[in-house]
Amino acid sequence: MFETSIYNGNREKDYPLVIKQLEALLHDEPDTIANLSNASALLNQYLNEINWVGFYLWKHDQLVLGPFQGLPACVRIKSGKGVCGTAVSEKKTQLVADVHQFPGHIACDAASQSEIVVPIRKDGEIFGVLDIDSPIKNRFDETDQQYLEQFVATLEKYL
Repeated sequence: MFETSIYNGNREKDYPLVIKQLEALLHDEPDTIANLSNASALLNQYLNEINWVGFYLWKHDQLVLGPFQGLPACVRIKSGKGVCGTAVSEKKTQLVADVHQFPGHIACDAASQSEIVVPIRKDGEIFGVLDIDSPIKNRFDETDQQYLEQFVATLEKYL
C-alpha cells in the first residue's frame, strides 16, 4: 500500500526519496503500463508547479501517448518534432526554459511555458520519453535533470 510522503522542500533529499518510492512501486510488478502509470502519478504528487507529467512510447517510428497525469495531450509525435521528438532524435535530455523559444515546439497545452524531456532506453534502444511541462518559465534546472535522469534509470530496470 502506498502512503503519501511529506517532502521537506530540499530537492537533494526529496528526489532520492521519490526514487526509492518508485523502486518500491515497481518491485515485483512486471506490467509496463501499470509501472508507467504509477511513475507518472508519483511524479505528479511530488513535483510542484507542473501541469503535465507522463510518457510517450516509441512505436512504429513515432512517439505515441502513454500513461500520464494532466490534460488530454497530443497523441503522436514524430522523431525530431517538438521537444519530445528532439529528445528521441538527439538521444539526450532536453531542458527547455521557455518552450516558445524552442524551434518547432508542439503546443499540446497552451499553459505550458517550460519543459523537460528525458529519453528512456530498453536494451540500448529508445523505448520512449518522460515528458514534464510547467506553466512557468525556467521551472526545471540541472538538479531536476540529474534526478529525473536517475528516476528514468530506475524505471529502465523494470522495462
